[in-house]
Amino acid sequence: MRLSKVAALAFIVGATSFMSVSLALAASDCPTLAELADWGENSTGDISVMSGGSCQFPIKMRGTVSGSDILQKPLHGKLKKLNIATYEYKAKARYKGSDTFAIKATGQGPTTSGTSIITVHATIK
Repeated sequence: MRLSKVAALAFIVGATSFMSVSLALAASDCPTLAELADWGENSTGDISVMSGGSCQFPIKMRGTVSGSDILQKPLHGKLKKLNIATYEYKAKARYKGSDTFAIKATGQGPTTSGTSIITVHATIK
């Protein structure tokens, strides 16, 4: 009976260790070159991602994001909203080239507020 409790504990510890490793392998932020304007102004950005790879694209405008949605879906990958201010882009496997997507975001900054369209051009390597 005592051995089964030890085995169960080892299984739980092993499962917990495996889960923490899985979480550590989550997508990192996209390498970004961006010109993010103030709220109410449109912005553009360039990201780079490996074929079949994924990365997170956080909205990094000064102030607070109050809402956001996908305005234009990418043609050669998938864009997923993780939370109000962060998206994950995943490039299609075996595709190399370019892709584009757009996010419509509303927020309040230190001096302005409004809705902005953030157009992102992806280079898939």
